[in-house]
Amino acid sequence: MSETEDRYKLALQEAKKELQTCQEKKGFTSCTQCEELFTCKIRKNYVDAAYDSMAKGQGGGFEF
Repeated sequence: MSETEDRYKLALQEAKKELQTCQEKKGFTSCTQCEELFTCKIRKNYVDAAYDSMAKGQGGGFEF
């Protein structure tokens, strides 16, 4: 694994940990249970980290 891949993987792991901590604190199993779903910075950071991890910082769109 390259240094770039490690950096994005680590950022994703940290964002996931922060998100899960928030969910546990609020007693939720999913962000969809939270009224801050669309305005939450913790969730936004996690989503951004997930996309960055998939793209390895190259940007661009994703086709699912």
